[in-house]
Amino acid sequence: MLAEGLSVGSKGRLRILGINSTTCGSGGWQGGALRTVGEFCVAALCGLAAASGAQQPAGDPAPASIASGSIHGVVVDRDGEVYEGAHISLTGASISGSDAVLETTSGSDGRFNFAGVPPGAFKLTIDSTGFATQIVNGTLRPGESFETDEIVLTMNTATSEVQVTASREEIAKEELKQEESQRVLGVIPNFYVVYAPNAPPLSPKQKFHLAFRSLIDPVTFLGVGTSSALEQATNSLSGYGQGAQGYAKRYGAGYADGFVNTMIGAGILASWWKQDPRYFQKGTGSIRSRALYAIAMSVVCKGDNGHWQTNYSGIVGGLAAGGISNLYYPASSRAGVGLTFENALIGTGEGAIQNLIQEFIIRRLTPHVPNYGAAKQ
Repeated sequence: MLAEGLSVGSKGRLRILGINSTTCGSGGWQGGALRTVGEFCVAALCGLAAASGAQQPAGDPAPASIASGSIHGVVVDRDGEVYEGAHISLTGASISGSDAVLETTSGSDGRFNFAGVPPGAFKLTIDSTGFATQIVNGTLRPGESFETDEIVLTMNTATSEVQVTASREEIAKEELKQEESQRVLGVIPNFYVVYAPNAPPLSPKQKFHLAFRSLIDPVTFLGVGTSSALEQATNSLSGYGQGAQGYAKRYGAGYADGFVNTMIGAGILASWWKQDPRYFQKGTGSIRSRALYAIAMSVVCKGDNGHWQTNYSGIVGGLAAGGISNLYYPASSRAGVGLTFENALIGTGEGAIQNLIQEFIIRRLTPHVPNYGAAKQ
């Protein structure tokens, strides 16, 4: 007999509703009623558990990971040329705390990139020596590849004011001191190269000083001595003969070549025609643009007025040095007019090769050069 319910009597006796307990023996209660109560309790508990499970709301699914994105762009100067070496920092509350900063620099194509950036508001700070700091604010959405507008660097007003206050000759004097300390591998003179952007022109006195300084450098004497030894070993300029006397003549001729070329081209004519004899490293832009610039600088120079012009002082200086060398070269080695011009063309080609090496390699081998940023001519 199935129980219809449970109740407790006035004397605390358990009663099964629908069963007359007075008519049941103890064996009947324990054998039938007790089993029925146990089954009911189990069923009730199972029902409550089922009901509880049915009413329990399903747990929220694990939140999906938020996709990170990237932020990238290009830095240019006011002329629209790509700018290498600009410092870019990225800040934002979503970047592992509001105080975290990610940093990079613009590459040779002017571009920069931040990958794996969490979505949210961000701020880019772009700066470089001599230029005003640029700020870019934005919001990165999940998984977005954010391309900023072209970032244009402008000259720093404060820097311009300082340059106006100081005289050009004073600034040039400080720049000249830096150039005279430039040595490849800390040894070989590298005086005729400018790495500072917007370096002022040299005065005539400073041009002669730089020429004389390069001619009396110990490494210059050592270089002439080495080349003279090679000439004697190959019997070049055979009219000088061999032995100590032959070596001395070759040494004198070699030093005279450099002296005449430097003093006439980089001193006398550069002062007369108001041209700068130094090489101004470009240091920014594509490899192709920098290579073309270096090659062009073998026949082009910067005038004292800041404008680019044909390098008359260098070209005529080379021709003059070739012509004067006929006064002290042995008769068998003297060059006619045609050969003098041919040698000048060869010298121009060699100058283009030297400029390419200067543009791409020498600065890395020259210690203690200040970090001016990417120079723009």
